[in-house]
Amino acid sequence: MRILSVGSVALDAVETSEGSVDGVIGGSAVFFSAAASLLTRVRVVGVVGDDYPLARLRFLRERGVDFTGLARLPGESFFWAGRYSDDFRSRETTLTRLGVFASFDPVVPARYRDSKYVFLGNIDPELQLGVLDQVWAPELVAADTMNYWIERTPDPLMRVLARLDVLLVNDEEACQLAGEDDLARAARWIRRHGPTLVVVKRGEDGAVLFADGWTFSCPAFPVARITDPTGAGDAFAGGFLGHLARTGSRDAAALRAATMYGAATGSCAVEAFSVDRFRTLTPGELEDRVRVLDARVAAGPQLAAARQ
Repeated sequence: MRILSVGSVALDAVETSEGSVDGVIGGSAVFFSAAASLLTRVRVVGVVGDDYPLARLRFLRERGVDFTGLARLPGESFFWAGRYSDDFRSRETTLTRLGVFASFDPVVPARYRDSKYVFLGNIDPELQLGVLDQVWAPELVAADTMNYWIERTPDPLMRVLARLDVLLVNDEEACQLAGEDDLARAARWIRRHGPTLVVVKRGEDGAVLFADGWTFSCPAFPVARITDPTGAGDAFAGGFLGHLARTGSRDAAALRAATMYGAATGSCAVEAFSVDRFRTLTPGELEDRVRVLDARVAAGPQLAAARQ
């Protein structure tokens, strides 16, 4: 089952305690596709300038990612630069140039409009709504958002929520959106306003899936060395939706597994700058990580008891 991914296709400059890079490929649609394409086919809608190094996307094309919907316009591509603290708990944006992304008006190609799975990356909610108006009958719609849109565009964001099946956010964003300090109450509020599923990404603390009457807590995959957390949330979304699209199931077992696939792909993203870890990552390596997470989930109560 193919997934339609709509979001940014960018160039990044990143500085961490592990080093720095400049002009590497990034953006929500790129990280999502790098993860999801290990599991299923992906279609991308985005925009880049004539300075974008399209050859660097070749490995994704070879994995079946369809970039027919990627427009290339005269001008600069979206550029983001940021610096992470030594403990990776905070990030400072040092430069943003929107370039052609400032006038991004997503056009879904005719042959994409039958997409059954849709991922709306972290873009203006008005644009997210415009995408949904172009897709015929999606079976599952998932989206990401951030503090900026929660603060500045609450009304269109609420209209987006009403049309979602899944919202993927971090714990701070979930609480801010709902106006709640308690994460469980925030998830209930969000679910009352549209999404049947809320996935809260918690970094090194894993992720929590909130469904109808039950929750699932997934630990983070133990990463020996973090290099660059940029794009980890979008990679998580790629693993999560990739598994659901591959299996075509949304029962409790599939949703738990999807959360583990998300945690696994998110852990891969942080191990290298840009999407470099995904260039060599194999489906077998990904399955190995999911098995580790599954074992950690099964041993959860015993591990908790051992720590007391």
